[in-house]
Amino acid sequence: MELRADATIPFPRAVVFAAYRDDILELLPYLPNVRSIEIKSREAKDSKVSFVNVWKGGGDIPAAARAFVSEKMLSWDDIATWDESDFTCAWVIRTHAFSEAVDCHGNNRFLEKDPNTTVLEIRGTLTIDGKKIPGVPGFLSNKIGKTVEEMLINKIQPNLVSTTAGLAKFLQNKAKG
Repeated sequence: MELRADATIPFPRAVVFAAYRDDILELLPYLPNVRSIEIKSREAKDSKVSFVNVWKGGGDIPAAARAFVSEKMLSWDDIATWDESDFTCAWVIRTHAFSEAVDCHGNNRFLEKDPNTTVLEIRGTLTIDGKKIPGVPGFLSNKIGKTVEEMLINKIQPNLVSTTAGLAKFLQNKAKG
């Protein structure tokens, strides 16, 4: 299933790109649906920087509900390569729960609308293989997979938009000094 989100951020492309890539930990207070981000690795070579970051979501889940949702269900590895030569980021998400059933990957493009405005295009795909989810009967696997895909896409897309809104707010506060 296709994953899409677009956002216009009122800052120059190089500033937006660098902040999203390099200031991710400082962005955390602006991300209401994220509880933590841990940078596991960072490797720079020429115009490319590769990261493995561990995200923990669930900031919007009530504490009482968290008792029924495992930490693994709210955590994922974000494996990303940022290329400053063309202002792109290729990413792969590895979920901590049902990782063998989930395939999620894509690309972000940071486009210059004008010298002081960036359009961030997030494009990806999310596929759930219901046959690889423990406990799902074979005859229901395709239906369950598609249902879970739709549910996740409907949750992820607004979160991506809120992440870009948090990025814009972070940059506005940073510009104020």
